[in-house]
This record gives sequence, structure tokens and C-alpha cells, in this order.
Amino acid sequence: MQNIESGETKFSTEKNIIFKKPDNVSDNPSTLPYPSNVGAPQIIPDDVHSWKQKNVIALNHQYQTEFQELKSKYEQLLLDYEWNSLIYKSNFNFEPIVGQVYHLYKKENGVLILSLIGPNEWNFDFLGSFELTSTFRWKKIN
Repeated sequence: MQNIESGETKFSTEKNIIFKKPDNVSDNPSTLPYPSNVGAPQIIPDDVHSWKQKNVIALNHQYQTEFQELKSKYEQLLLDYEWNSLIYKSNFNFEPIVGQVYHLYKKENGVLILSLIGPNEWNFDFLGSFELTSTFRWKKIN
């Protein structure tokens, strides 16, 4: 009987009988990425659950920290905007100089005044001292 091998199936040319090889048999078992017989060592998948859990906790902590930093920066930016808005809407009859400290007051009638006069030299409601930066933003000093 003459056999012609074609993949996993053997054909017999004499009687047209097909001999099929069992699924667990391989011609080259050493090249397979998995065990090919019951005597091969057991494949145990890596335990990635603990790795995932540890990294998810670390990543959540990192995101929470970044969120708190952004929130704090946003709140500070909003506060700076409000102060700058008040100062630019206030009354002053001079051109402010960069780096100079000015004081913001509120009169009894609600009018805001920006002045060089210090808080202990005037009787108006003192709101704060500010310095004009090079970007023409007002920075609160106290």
C-alpha cells in the first residue's frame, strides 16, 4: 500500500481509503506553542488579576491627584480673574506702573477706588493690596 501525506490526512492509492490522524497527534510536536500530549508540562496562565488591581489603584490615585491639582489651579485662576475684573472696573486717574503696589478700596456708596495711599492712611473699606505684573495682571499681595 502506497501512502501520500497531505497535511494530517493520509490517502491510500490502492483502495481510496482515507486514514485520518487523531487531533492530539502532531508530526512536529516540538514546534507547537502548546503541549501535544498528556505527558507535557501543564500550562499555567500568569495571574494578571493582582497586577491589574494594583495598577488600577495606582492609576486612579494619579488621576485623582491630577484632578485636584487642576481644580485648585482653576479655582485660583477664577479668583485672580475676579480680582482683576474688580480692579479694572475701579476708578483711578493715573496709569499704573508695572511692579508698583496699589491698594483697592470701597467707598460707602459702593464705588471701587484704586490708590497708592496705604490702608492705614485712609478711612475707606480696604479690600486688598495688589501689584501689577509685566503681563498686566493684578497679583494680590494681601
